[in-house]
Amino acid sequence: MSERSHILAAGDIAFAYSPDEKVLNDVDFAADAGRLICILGPNGSGKTTLLRCLLGQLKVDSGSVLLDSSPLKSYSPRRLARMMAYVPQFPTSAFAFVVREIVLLGRYAHTGVMGLAGEEDHAVADEAMKMTETLAFARRTLAELSGGEAQRVMIARALAQQPKVLLLDEPTSHLDVKNQLAIYRMMVRLAHDWPMAVVCVGHDINLAGRFADEIVLMRNGRVIAQGRPGEVIRTDLLKDTYDVEVELIDTGGNVPMVVAH
Repeated sequence: MSERSHILAAGDIAFAYSPDEKVLNDVDFAADAGRLICILGPNGSGKTTLLRCLLGQLKVDSGSVLLDSSPLKSYSPRRLARMMAYVPQFPTSAFAFVVREIVLLGRYAHTGVMGLAGEEDHAVADEAMKMTETLAFARRTLAELSGGEAQRVMIARALAQQPKVLLLDEPTSHLDVKNQLAIYRMMVRLAHDWPMAVVCVGHDINLAGRFADEIVLMRNGRVIAQGRPGEVIRTDLLKDTYDVEVELIDTGGNVPMVVAH
């Protein structure tokens, strides 16, 4: 891995749920601010496990995870929440909170000892809702929203943490085409305009090729390749990753469309 300092970096990490179930093998990964990085690969390739190791939810068996050049294990939960935010695959809330209250939950790492949101917290929450186009339904509950709207609320809550790194686990897996495009366009804006490192686990090669700054291909707990879409979307690498024949179709864009056979 490059010696250049990255906002988030994993070096030679390995992880196993049990001695007979090794999931990650000597994985290197790096993310920089201002970049959208999509992690792709077949089911069971270790994508979500890698994400959980990067978040510190799982403790790696070997190797290192560095956040802003410091070991992840050196961060307190509060300090970590100011640096890194996570959006789960399925939007949920254990309570019937309205959207504004859900987004304000993202301020927990910034509020005082009483945990009460102040004027600045409300201003940050409003900005996060404006960015995600959720301000219009700030008084609704998640149950009153569509899947795409609820996913944007979860992103707004993560943004309220004001992180340097945003990690999302398959944020478009249950959405229609219109909402998939909206989420990817939003991730690009977050990466490029805020800016932050945005790391997304996904399945759609063509969406990643269109929007991502970098793509990571994984198979059997190993990274097959990481680089710009034009470097990674190749027939040989995709076959090695997915074990299928693919055809690359020139559509006049920077990256060809992938059709699997």
